[in-house]
Amino acid sequence: MHTGMLWFDNSPAALDVKIQKAMDYYQKKFGRRPDLCLVHPSMLKEQTLKEEKITVRAYRPVLPGHLWIGVEDNL
Repeated sequence: MHTGMLWFDNSPAALDVKIQKAMDYYQKKFGRRPDLCLVHPSMLKEQTLKEEKITVRAYRPVLPGHLWIGVEDNL
């Protein structure tokens, strides 16, 4: 993913709730459902998490409390 939306959510909500809010906003804003979410490794217990419709991966450059969400590049 080269471009996406950076979403900040520092609330005590669970990660899946934060991701769902970001997904809903992304779809409303861009008219397309995101399929990839990058988060700081401290936010994940596993290295990669597969939610229902989105893949969540650890990516160290993303700051804690932030989600980088968008559509994965198919090369």
